[in-house]
Amino acid sequence: MIQIENIKKVYFIGIGGIGMSAIARYFHARGIEVSGYDKTPTQLTKTLEQSGINIIHEEHVGLIPKDVQLVVFTPAVPAAHAALLYYRQNGYQVLKRSEVLELISKSSFNICVAGTHGKTTITAMIAHILRHSGFGCNAFLGGIATNYNTNFWSDPNNVCVIEADEYDRSFLRLNPDIAIISSMDPDHLDIYGTEQTLQQAFIDFSKKVKQGGMLLTIFGLKRGREMKADELLTYSLQNEAADVNASNIQIMSGSYVFNVMLKGSILDRVVLNMGGMHNVENVVAAITVAHRLGISGDKIKAAVEAFAGVKRRFEYIVKTGTDKEGIIYIDDYAHHPEELKALITGARTLFKQRTCTVVFQPHLFTRTRDLASAFAESLDLADTVILLPVYPARELPIEGISSNTIAERMQNKHVHVITKEELLPFLQNRFLTRANQEYGELLITAGAGDIDQLVEPLKKIIQQNEHINDVQ
Repeated sequence: MIQIENIKKVYFIGIGGIGMSAIARYFHARGIEVSGYDKTPTQLTKTLEQSGINIIHEEHVGLIPKDVQLVVFTPAVPAAHAALLYYRQNGYQVLKRSEVLELISKSSFNICVAGTHGKTTITAMIAHILRHSGFGCNAFLGGIATNYNTNFWSDPNNVCVIEADEYDRSFLRLNPDIAIISSMDPDHLDIYGTEQTLQQAFIDFSKKVKQGGMLLTIFGLKRGREMKADELLTYSLQNEAADVNASNIQIMSGSYVFNVMLKGSILDRVVLNMGGMHNVENVVAAITVAHRLGISGDKIKAAVEAFAGVKRRFEYIVKTGTDKEGIIYIDDYAHHPEELKALITGARTLFKQRTCTVVFQPHLFTRTRDLASAFAESLDLADTVILLPVYPARELPIEGISSNTIAERMQNKHVHVITKEELLPFLQNRFLTRANQEYGELLITAGAGDIDQLVEPLKKIIQQNEHINDVQ
């Protein structure tokens, strides 16, 4: 396999993906010439271009560089993609994103975070604590860390914090010194076929932990007894049977103050300025890792309090200055039923008496088909639900599967299936102009597709109607 020190030029097919862009930034930071392709321009591709990376959006072999030493692609790109076929047929070194991560991390101390949900936030929390405390790390994140406005950074300390993606079994190429498994609920069944096969992949991931390493899993994980590592720990939100858990949780102005019960010690009065009780559980995992690395309690607490979150993870877009007026608007990447459940429950706990409207864009036809009933159950937690059309991503439509597949299974009758184009006037006319006068409104947008393109227009509509300032 090619050595990184021998690479002068690298080309990325699907460079706009969150995981791909982190690796692109890694090579760019090392002075290697980086260029790439992505189907459509996004804010992420624009940011990469501003840093000096050339990106094309046309699938044309005549536009791609021919003098590259490495081609990196994401499995989300079709096998028949013109550039991918050209490079393969002409003997170029072509590697999956996961293979490149394996190459990058083969000689480093690796902290790898896996899970069907929660992994992006936990990865960002760990990387932030290590950076803020001065411990130092190289970070490969699956989201944009708000504190640093990036999904990658480097450091002289030879430690890598890596989001370990289960899609296409990518995480099995990693070799963790410390591994975290936050969840393994049914997902990516187009890849795995059954829930049991998915679970087996996570068990196989646990066996990748190096000798003397630590595996930290969420308490109560299915088939947890089959996990393998020299040191096994469990974490939980508040279950005292876990090795690590939170206690005495208090909600103060949208933030949480709590203690963390570690093995043999207590970290008291931890402050997390991020919404959602599931994020308290996430930070318990991150704190456990930092404690294992020997970072002092005071430095851990200071880092956690300074953590500003991850873009599109319980992100406040608009927030009023009072508890009982106007509109709270939260945007989130949630695209799995358990993520939606945690998001809606967490938001409603913080803003208990507000009327809750959720706008959800399902992601992938296969996921919609396989998990429709679970999506319906989670969305029933809202007062009103607006479903946008399924975002296909890498898939072709499946006959008989649409957002109506979810709507038909919901108990809540206040559900509307509309197009993206209809959303803004729909909310303008039916919700935002009649904000709950007594307790205010809670608006949530969620999904992993292109629903993020609607965030700024929605924000403007809210501010025009409510005359309130957004959270900085």
